[in-house]
Amino acid sequence: MILQQYYLGCLAHASYLVGDEASATAIIVDPQRDIQQYVADAEKQGLQIRHVFLSHFHADFVAGHLELRDRCGAMLHLGARAQAEYAFVAMQNGDTLDFPGLRLQVLETPGHTIESISILVFDLNQDRVKPYAVLTGDTLFIGDVGRPDLRASLGWTASDLGAHLYDSLHKQLLPLPDQTLVYPAHGAGSLCGKKLSSDTVSSLGDQRLLNYALQPMSKEEFIRLVTADQPDAPAYFTYDAILNTRERTTLDKNLEQVLRPIELDEVLRMGDAGAQILDVRDAAEYGQGHLAGSINIGLGCQYATWAGTVLDRAKPIVIIAEPGREQEAALRLGRIGFDHVTGYLPGGMAALADRPDLVWPTERAGVPIVAEELSAADPPLLLDVRSPREWATKHVRGSVNLPLNHLQERVAEIPRDRRIAVHCAGGYRSSIAASILHQYGITNLMEMAGGMAAWEAAKLPVVSES
Repeated sequence: MILQQYYLGCLAHASYLVGDEASATAIIVDPQRDIQQYVADAEKQGLQIRHVFLSHFHADFVAGHLELRDRCGAMLHLGARAQAEYAFVAMQNGDTLDFPGLRLQVLETPGHTIESISILVFDLNQDRVKPYAVLTGDTLFIGDVGRPDLRASLGWTASDLGAHLYDSLHKQLLPLPDQTLVYPAHGAGSLCGKKLSSDTVSSLGDQRLLNYALQPMSKEEFIRLVTADQPDAPAYFTYDAILNTRERTTLDKNLEQVLRPIELDEVLRMGDAGAQILDVRDAAEYGQGHLAGSINIGLGCQYATWAGTVLDRAKPIVIIAEPGREQEAALRLGRIGFDHVTGYLPGGMAALADRPDLVWPTERAGVPIVAEELSAADPPLLLDVRSPREWATKHVRGSVNLPLNHLQERVAEIPRDRRIAVHCAGGYRSSIAASILHQYGITNLMEMAGGMAAWEAAKLPVVSES
């Protein structure tokens, strides 16, 4: 029996290859949309990918089940309560796939979504009765459980799904032996829960002791606990959840269509017509000079999540990148179903060498300069674009909290007759914010380089709401 975990840090997403050497069979669980790693590893181990499971219709990324079906001829498996446009095997509670050295057994575990399943993995050469591991999808995380509030737009209340989640945990997962290894579909950084651990595997016994949501409590207490203080879910979550139910274009075919060079004059015309010009360089490079009107979302950090949060799915995207990184930028957008890229500017910013009139800088100031301006008689407004929870934990006195994910809808609250100093935790989100503010004509601003991390490193004072 083979069990291999793949962890995609930028989306905090875990997927799995489960293999049976005796039958040369591989099963992929919750794959990301770019599938080459699974194909390569299966081939290396002498396996054929014959089955693909989705533990549920993921909201934060587009899964690679159709890619594996078309590439490998794999059979698709979903929970019995799933509805999809493509053919799949509906797996009911207790259904199994049996191989000479491996058994997979499905547990229906609704709660995060109504069609959610967990998968017991039995290593038949070691123990035919007790499972070696359970792949829990988004039902049970390390340190947390799946949030039950993401299906409100699809007709399910958080309370209804919370009740299902309580039953799934207590009737299906908690009765398993303590030594059963827990492999979830997400880790720290995912918005599918609020207290996910950075660990990517644990034992059920440890989770029984340490996971706040598994402690003894009534169903009503559990529902109140798991529905409170959940982070805002980006608008693209519902879009992706629905897209995962549909027959759609595969990633490789889409990339063939979207990765075309677009010369500067056409890029400018497209921008004037409403296209989104996406500059994916890091904040420091973007700040030194960028195409006026472009938005900066750097390829470092949570690129796809923030692109899905601030970009419009209805408007085409043109990419400006360091030469050679255009495909990475488009591929990572494809992981969340943002297939409306129309092309890229060949040569990146070098294409603007003869057009300095189109190049804008962003004023980026170090912490000492920002602190000096804040102590002046007419200080700038210090705009903190971190989450409300981050701001409440610690912030600069007098700062105004306007989270980046709400900046566009609340931009009218920002005064235009006052200088603005914008910051976040380390500089990634503040660069996105500055580029958005420029688009709205707010240009009397500076970005505090290094954010709160630099402010604290300079031993400048912070205050807390807690």
